[in-house]
Amino acid sequence: MKTLKTQPPQATRATRANLRPTIFWRITEDIPQYLYWILISFSLIAPLSIWFLVSKYAGIDSTFLPSPGNVIEATGKLWSQGYLTTDTFASFTRVSLGFILSAIIAVPLGILMGTFASIRALFEPIIGIIRYMPAPAFIPLLIIYLGIDEAPKIALIFIGTVFFNLLMIMDSVKFVPQDLIETTYTLGGKRWQVLFLVITPYIIPRIIDTFRVNMAASWNLVVVAELLAANEGLGKRILLAQKFLRTEEIFACLIVLGLIGFAIDLFFRLLVRFTCKWAF
Repeated sequence: MKTLKTQPPQATRATRANLRPTIFWRITEDIPQYLYWILISFSLIAPLSIWFLVSKYAGIDSTFLPSPGNVIEATGKLWSQGYLTTDTFASFTRVSLGFILSAIIAVPLGILMGTFASIRALFEPIIGIIRYMPAPAFIPLLIIYLGIDEAPKIALIFIGTVFFNLLMIMDSVKFVPQDLIETTYTLGGKRWQVLFLVITPYIIPRIIDTFRVNMAASWNLVVVAELLAANEGLGKRILLAQKFLRTEEIFACLIVLGLIGFAIDLFFRLLVRFTCKWAF
């Protein structure tokens, strides 16, 4: 008869110690709500406190590092003069149009490329080459072809996001369980039903996450475009502030960009949570 091997007491105690419940270091598990809000508050308060202390006591000229108070004052000034709302609206419009055009192309083509190997073989090589070309490198061509109005700025955002959206949506199709597809065929489903009623609904949460991730690239590109040729926009406001050494306005515009990005990120998170409840 085989005898069961038992672990020595030291090994047993070590195993129990490793499995001891923890609050902070939980792997792939939620943490208590109170701890969640404490950590969020700390992540905001700590950088602001460091910024305040350095700007006040480190002896750095406010021209190079304005204090939080100076930045708040500059933000209020830009708001009262109407520049902040006008520039934010201009940048937001450009980003929205460019990204929507990107989504119109990326969603159907990405799903087709992920579903059919033939479509993937047809488009993936050229997309793989173009996506490694820096989008700002297209600016001279866009100005030559489209002028200096709104079209080249929107086109730049489109070029900078469409290929990444395409490939990420294409890759999301591989996460569709093969059992779902085979079951659909077993029940008499057609190819178009598998595509539109199985694959597409299944990857909608991943598509929204793709948009959430790549939206940041759109805001980076719109600032680059506005730095080169624009009459209004947050990028243009940053360039004007740099010319006159108004660093507090630069900080103000950067903070506005960060808040807009955070709001958009939160919007996509809520969109997934309320429209794709089956994914949770």
